[in-house]
Amino acid sequence: MLPQLAHNPQTMASCLFCKIVAGETPARIVYQDDRVVAFADLHPQAPVHILVVPRKHIVSLAQAGSQDEGLLGHLMLVGAEVARQEGILEDGYRSVINTGALAGQSVFHIHLHVLGGRSMQWPPG
Repeated sequence: MLPQLAHNPQTMASCLFCKIVAGETPARIVYQDDRVVAFADLHPQAPVHILVVPRKHIVSLAQAGSQDEGLLGHLMLVGAEVARQEGILEDGYRSVINTGALAGQSVFHIHLHVLGGRSMQWPPG
Protein backbone atom coordinates (compact mmCIF):
# COMPACT_ATOMS: atom_id res chain seq x y z
CA MET A 1 0.00 0.00 0.00
CA LEU A 2 1.36 3.40 -0.99
CA PRO A 3 1.42 6.21 1.59
CA GLN A 4 -1.28 8.83 1.27
CA LEU A 5 -0.04 12.42 1.35
CA ALA A 6 -2.05 15.32 2.66
CA HIS A 7 -3.24 17.30 -0.33
CA ASN A 8 -5.45 20.10 -1.45
CA PRO A 9 -9.05 18.86 -1.43
CA GLN A 10 -9.51 19.67 -5.13
CA THR A 11 -12.18 17.63 -6.80
CA MET A 12 -12.30 16.75 -10.46
CA ALA A 13 -15.02 19.41 -10.84
CA SER A 14 -12.72 22.14 -9.50
CA CYS A 15 -9.45 20.83 -10.99
CA LEU A 16 -7.90 23.30 -13.45
CA PHE A 17 -6.19 20.52 -15.43
CA CYS A 18 -9.43 18.51 -15.71
CA LYS A 19 -11.05 21.66 -17.13
CA ILE A 20 -8.23 22.07 -19.67
CA VAL A 21 -8.47 18.38 -20.64
CA ALA A 22 -12.25 18.77 -21.09
CA GLY A 23 -11.79 21.88 -23.25
CA GLU A 24 -13.59 24.08 -20.70
CA THR A 25 -10.52 26.23 -19.99
CA PRO A 26 -8.33 27.46 -22.84
CA ALA A 27 -4.70 26.44 -23.13
CA ARG A 28 -2.05 26.31 -25.85
CA ILE A 29 -2.25 22.58 -26.58
CA VAL A 30 0.93 21.16 -28.15
CA TYR A 31 0.04 17.45 -28.07
CA GLN A 32 -2.91 15.24 -27.24
CA ASP A 33 -4.00 11.66 -27.60
CA ASP A 34 -6.53 9.39 -25.92
CA ARG A 35 -4.54 9.27 -22.64
CA VAL A 36 -2.76 12.63 -22.19
CA VAL A 37 -2.85 16.32 -23.07
CA ALA A 38 0.25 18.54 -23.22
CA PHE A 39 0.07 22.32 -23.04
CA ALA A 40 2.22 25.37 -22.35
CA ASP A 41 2.61 26.35 -18.71
CA LEU A 42 0.99 29.72 -17.91
CA HIS A 43 3.94 30.65 -15.67
CA PRO A 44 6.96 29.25 -17.53
CA GLN A 45 10.17 28.65 -15.61
CA ALA A 46 12.23 28.15 -18.78
CA PRO A 47 11.99 29.24 -22.43
CA VAL A 48 10.16 25.94 -23.06
CA HIS A 49 7.87 24.80 -20.26
CA ILE A 50 5.21 22.27 -21.21
CA LEU A 51 2.94 20.31 -18.87
CA VAL A 52 1.90 16.79 -19.80
CA VAL A 53 -1.20 15.67 -17.90
CA PRO A 54 -3.17 12.44 -18.04
CA ARG A 55 -6.82 12.70 -18.97
CA LYS A 56 -7.48 10.52 -15.90
CA HIS A 57 -7.58 12.56 -12.69
CA ILE A 58 -4.86 11.24 -10.38
CA VAL A 59 -4.06 13.58 -7.48
CA SER A 60 -0.32 12.90 -7.38
CA LEU A 61 2.32 10.25 -7.93
CA ALA A 62 1.70 9.12 -4.34
CA GLN A 63 -1.90 8.26 -5.21
CA ALA A 64 -1.07 6.40 -8.45
CA GLY A 65 -1.45 2.66 -8.30
CA SER A 66 -0.15 -0.33 -10.20
CA GLN A 67 -3.09 0.06 -12.60
CA ASP A 68 -1.53 3.41 -13.65
CA GLU A 69 1.88 1.99 -14.58
CA GLY A 70 1.26 2.07 -18.34
CA LEU A 71 -0.19 5.58 -18.16
CA LEU A 72 2.81 6.86 -16.21
CA GLY A 73 5.21 5.35 -18.75
CA HIS A 74 3.18 6.96 -21.53
CA LEU A 75 3.42 10.31 -19.71
CA MET A 76 7.23 10.07 -19.83
CA LEU A 77 7.33 9.02 -23.50
CA VAL A 78 5.04 11.88 -24.47
CA GLY A 79 7.36 14.20 -22.54
CA ALA A 80 10.19 13.11 -24.84
CA GLU A 81 7.98 13.60 -27.92
CA VAL A 82 7.04 17.09 -26.74
CA ALA A 83 10.74 17.87 -26.21
CA ARG A 84 11.38 16.78 -29.81
CA GLN A 85 8.48 18.88 -31.13
CA GLU A 86 9.63 21.93 -29.16
CA GLY A 87 13.23 21.62 -30.42
CA ILE A 88 14.90 20.87 -27.09
CA LEU A 89 15.50 17.12 -27.44
CA GLU A 90 19.06 17.37 -28.78
CA ASP A 91 20.38 19.98 -26.32
CA GLY A 92 18.65 18.41 -23.34
CA TYR A 93 15.63 19.01 -21.19
CA ARG A 94 14.43 18.34 -17.68
CA SER A 95 11.40 16.20 -16.74
CA VAL A 96 9.92 16.88 -13.30
CA ILE A 97 6.95 15.51 -11.36
CA ASN A 98 6.33 17.37 -8.09
CA THR A 99 4.50 15.28 -5.50
CA GLY A 100 2.81 17.15 -2.66
CA ALA A 101 2.75 20.75 -1.54
CA LEU A 102 6.25 20.74 0.01
CA ALA A 103 7.67 19.56 -3.32
CA GLY A 104 5.99 22.45 -5.13
CA GLN A 105 2.86 20.74 -6.44
CA SER A 106 0.23 23.47 -6.74
CA VAL A 107 -2.35 21.74 -8.97
CA PHE A 108 -3.35 18.41 -7.49
CA HIS A 109 -3.63 16.46 -10.74
CA ILE A 110 -0.44 14.59 -11.56
CA HIS A 111 1.56 16.32 -14.30
CA LEU A 112 4.98 16.15 -15.89
CA HIS A 113 6.89 19.39 -16.41
CA VAL A 114 9.08 19.40 -19.54
CA LEU A 115 11.57 22.26 -19.25
CA GLY A 116 14.32 23.32 -21.63
CA GLY A 117 15.83 25.99 -23.79
CA ARG A 118 18.34 27.08 -21.14
CA SER A 119 21.00 25.56 -18.93
CA MET A 120 19.55 23.83 -15.87
CA GLN A 121 21.19 24.03 -12.46
CA TRP A 122 21.75 21.23 -9.95
CA PRO A 123 20.51 20.73 -7.33
CA PRO A 124 17.18 21.99 -8.68
CA GLY A 125 15.80 23.58 -5.52
